Amino acid sequence: MARKQFHSNASKFLYNRFVAGDPKREEEYEEAVINAEIARKIYDLRTKAGLTQQQLAVRVGTSKSAICRLEDADYEGHSLSILKRVAAALDKRVEIRFMPSKRLKTA
Repeated sequence: MARKQFHSNASKFLYNRFVAGDPKREEEYEEAVINAEIARKIYDLRTKAGLTQQQLAVRVGTSKSAICRLEDADYEGHSLSILKRVAAALDKRVEIRFMPSKRLKTA
């Protein structure tokens, strides 16, 4: 099982205090982390390509507001279909991996 890494002792404390040990909160936390990672990856790829949200939207065949939503860490509507379209517009491909269901282990 992978060890959970925190950016600060404060985040580790907060996780241990409010999330750890509660299966429902752990699941919600994991979902939030995944959504934030997807949003950050899309943003990073778009800015690295030197594109605005509008330019990426044109390449993907969607609206600027849809790209804005995809780059929002709170957005929960990422579909494989739209991720593949974004990847293709950025000359990338989507790679899916199946990982152990529990990736958290706090010290």
